[in-house]
Amino acid sequence: MSVLRLFVLRHGETESSRERRFTGRRDIALTPAGQRQAEAAAEALASAGLQAVYASPLERTRATAELIAKPHRLPIRFDPRFAEMGFGEWEGLTWREAAASAPELFTRWQAAPHDVTAPGGESLLAVAGRVADGVAALQAAHPDGTVALVTHAMVVRLIVLAALGLAPDRLWSVDASPGGLTEIEYRPGWVTVHRMNTLSHLDRVVA
Repeated sequence: MSVLRLFVLRHGETESSRERRFTGRRDIALTPAGQRQAEAAAEALASAGLQAVYASPLERTRATAELIAKPHRLPIRFDPRFAEMGFGEWEGLTWREAAASAPELFTRWQAAPHDVTAPGGESLLAVAGRVADGVAALQAAHPDGTVALVTHAMVVRLIVLAALGLAPDRLWSVDASPGGLTEIEYRPGWVTVHRMNTLSHLDRVVA
């Protein structure tokens, strides 16, 4: 029976993630701590026998993916379907600032993110659709083997929810920390989440 073992990793820390800002499609570099988180994740996956490494094309995921791919001597396959959700006018704002700019809309976003779109941004359901297409394409290309995907918080959440058979309206039921590692196993007609947002490989990383 064919089995795809997929490691889904959120990129390391950025200044935006540290300050809890909406980053979206803005190209933000890793902080020194984020670089160390990526290095720790690469060490954790060094013996995983990766056969391919995929990533969102944004700088923070590219830098993280380069470290993941290096021990395996693999090229990075960039796929825009795994790019972060576009937050439009909220990008660059902290959560507090976004809430102050549109209190009612932000409150709805917290309560029902699948029913709200930030001004000029992407809807959660549109993001879920492109991410599902990306995962399906990845499964078709790698029906058997071990693959890593370096992506973003919203994308990680949507991948995990789909694997658990949950809809995007459960977005806040799962978390995706910088450098967090998730492991999912895909078999024909069956998906198993083996670990979700594990951080033990970061224990020795100095903030």
